[in-house]
Amino acid sequence: MIQRVQTIFLFLIAVGMGVALSTQLWMQGDVDGDYWTLSAFVMTNLDQGGEVIQSSSKWYLAALATLAAILALASIFQYRLRSRQLLLNMINSLVMVTLVAATFLTTNGINEAIQGEDGGDYGIGFWSILVAMVMNMLANRFIKRDEALVRSVDRIR
Repeated sequence: MIQRVQTIFLFLIAVGMGVALSTQLWMQGDVDGDYWTLSAFVMTNLDQGGEVIQSSSKWYLAALATLAAILALASIFQYRLRSRQLLLNMINSLVMVTLVAATFLTTNGINEAIQGEDGGDYGIGFWSILVAMVMNMLANRFIKRDEALVRSVDRIR
């Protein structure tokens, strides 16, 4: 029964992780006029003209986002084993929390290094991770509801 509502939520998790992989997670202006951007793949320091001063790989953010998308897609096809589906979603919750924490720690570290006055601006990629976390909670709720329905029907027999 792939047409259940939790399938839509699980697919939206994969879409949210795709958005996180393809857009900026964070931007911060520097007092010197330079600015920093963070994507899931690289942290870049740009000067006022838009030329790259330095960049460093942040492959672990991309790996976590990709893992979360793969877990969500794998969970879609576990519709016959709802307990396994719930397990995959719980693991996915941990992966997404780790992704948010890693993003926050990365941005906080660079913000302290450049003595930024504010925390910077989180981009749509970061917010899509948080939306995906909400979608994961909703998918879990509907999976549990299906499990309760199946158990109640078995009790009636």
